[in-house]
Amino acid sequence: MTTVGWMDIFSRKECKHIIIDSLKYCQEKKGLIINAYVLMESHLHMIARADEPSKGLSAIIRDFKKHTSKQLIDWVMNSGKESRKEWIGVVMKYHA
Repeated sequence: MTTVGWMDIFSRKECKHIIIDSLKYCQEKKGLIINAYVLMESHLHMIARADEPSKGLSAIIRDFKKHTSKQLIDWVMNSGKESRKEWIGVVMKYHA
C-alpha cells in the first residue's frame, strides 16, 4: 500500500502510530492475521490473510485503508504538528 504521490507521511511518529493502531484493531476485531509487515516512510509492505476466508482479506484491507486515510488526513489538517500541512493538502487534492 502506498500513500498518494509517494508522500513521506510515515516519517512522523504520530502517523506511524495511526497505522499500527489500526493494524492492531484489524487483528483483534476483523480477523486479520499478519505474518510480516514493514512500514516505510511512504508505503506499507505486508504479508497477511483473513482468519476466515469467507470474510475476505480485500474487505478488511478496504476498511483499513478507508479508516486510516481519514485519520491521517485529520491529523495532518488539525493537529497543528505537521509543518507541511499546506503542501500535503495540495498533493492529496491533486492525486486523490
